[in-house]
Amino acid sequence: MIWLTLTVFTVLLFAGMPMPFVLLGSSMSYFLFNPIAPSIIAQRLNGSLELFPLLAVPFFVFTGALMARGGIAERLYGFAEGLVGHWRGGLAQVAVINSLFLGAMSGSANADAAIDARTVVPVMRRQGYSNGFASAISACSGVIAPLLPPSIGLIIYGLLTNTSIARLFIGGIVPAFITAACLMITVREVSKRRGYGALRERRLPLREIGLRARHAIWALAMPVLLLFGLRIGWFTPTELGAVASGYALIVGLFIYKGFRARDIFEIGREAAHTTASVMLIIATSAIFSVVLTLEEVPQLVVGQLLDVSDNKYVVLLIINILLLLLGTVMEGLSLMIILAPLFLQVMARLGIDPIHFGVVLIFNLTIGSVSPPIGSVLFTVCSITKCSIEEFTRESIPLFLALGIALFIVTFVPQTVLFLPRLVF
Repeated sequence: MIWLTLTVFTVLLFAGMPMPFVLLGSSMSYFLFNPIAPSIIAQRLNGSLELFPLLAVPFFVFTGALMARGGIAERLYGFAEGLVGHWRGGLAQVAVINSLFLGAMSGSANADAAIDARTVVPVMRRQGYSNGFASAISACSGVIAPLLPPSIGLIIYGLLTNTSIARLFIGGIVPAFITAACLMITVREVSKRRGYGALRERRLPLREIGLRARHAIWALAMPVLLLFGLRIGWFTPTELGAVASGYALIVGLFIYKGFRARDIFEIGREAAHTTASVMLIIATSAIFSVVLTLEEVPQLVVGQLLDVSDNKYVVLLIINILLLLLGTVMEGLSLMIILAPLFLQVMARLGIDPIHFGVVLIFNLTIGSVSPPIGSVLFTVCSITKCSIEEFTRESIPLFLALGIALFIVTFVPQTVLFLPRLVF
């Protein structure tokens, strides 16, 4: 029966069906000859969405939409430009720094990359950067966002594996900075070879940088206030989403005045569409996970991996390669929901911390979302910048190498993830 399911899955995937329908269709083929199929499907569809912490997802999606329209992104861009505009490849460096700031508020690679594609890429093209490289740096710097709180991926991983979401949030901070450093070094080397210059000859005076920071203070204060409140127990990670959306609404509406009250409905509708897509993936992935459980796939995966080696670093290397390959042809959220519970059993057997593995998993799958042929972030950026997939792929090769180096460091030096959670908690 499992072979029928896998066959239907493959056919639907390569036929170009949206991932939720691939998962639902292949799952229904498994239950086709089972009289209890309708009840199982209905129960799993409903039950998978009844978790209270999932309320954080629509709140954080709404927060990202508010920031994109509320003037927060523009002020963060100005501050980032003031910090690194004098470096070689200044505009590309700004895109990376901007992702650190925006990622700490949106937690979404798609949202971060889309903002850069609309704001930074047009300026980069006017300054002589190729459209392919400008698009590639916008997409690849978006990988930083899901590593930072309030990452939707880390929230869902925490729910799936019963891992502390607060510790996952803190654990992703150092890997995010490592990734930014690798990308910025790569941008510098590429800019040297291609003659991409800085925005200015010298760095801005500290007074000017301080002025830009003051203009962006309400945006910069947001992640600090949220993490502080989370640490001292003012609110849970779920309540954090409501607080973040309220903060972004007040700042965008009354302080930065980036939108008006009548625009809130349109922003909410945009967020609702994104939330519906995420929830549909979660629901259909839950049904597919039932098939895997009934066929004892988790036990098979654990046994096969441990048969290869009992060295945790060898197993982590194999899992990383597998996830990178799967991430090029499957949607990352679906992969995480299906594979996280399977791999967590392997991690427990090998003594690997679930927080460390959670950050590695999210990092890995986010790289997949930028990779051809069907990466969601890739298509988001290319649809905005009108860049061809071929040009994007060619220009992104050095940036993918930088992301691979960062992933290697985070995977094989666990303290990059675990140091801050142990220090804070």
